[in-house]
Amino acid sequence: QVQLVESGGGLVQAGGSLRLSCAVSGGTFSTYSMGWFRQAPGKEREFVAAISRSDGITRYGDSVKGRFTISRDNAKNTVNLQMNSLKPEDTAVYYCAVNKVGVITTTRYDYWGQGTQVTVSS
Repeated sequence: QVQLVESGGGLVQAGGSLRLSCAVSGGTFSTYSMGWFRQAPGKEREFVAAISRSDGITRYGDSVKGRFTISRDNAKNTVNLQMNSLKPEDTAVYYCAVNKVGVITTTRYDYWGQGTQVTVSS
């Protein structure tokens, strides 16, 4: 069974930065592509970023391009999301997710973490 645990959320002022991490256990991490999503109250879940399993290909949602960076450490079974120039509209619960086939995708994920809250004050 694949398990994901996010950490690093919190309260930050607009313009600040946060770094989220997601620790993955179970299966073979290096064969998974990974994604980050977010969901704000009353809104649908939104794709944030994705990273391929080994060659570093990344993809970002339009609202975070140029501000967020996804990375992974296959030796530590972790995926990170560096968030800079945060805005109040980035406030949401952030989730990491696994695509076990290893396809970089904005929609098809098989396992999810429990989420971590990010709140950006104005």
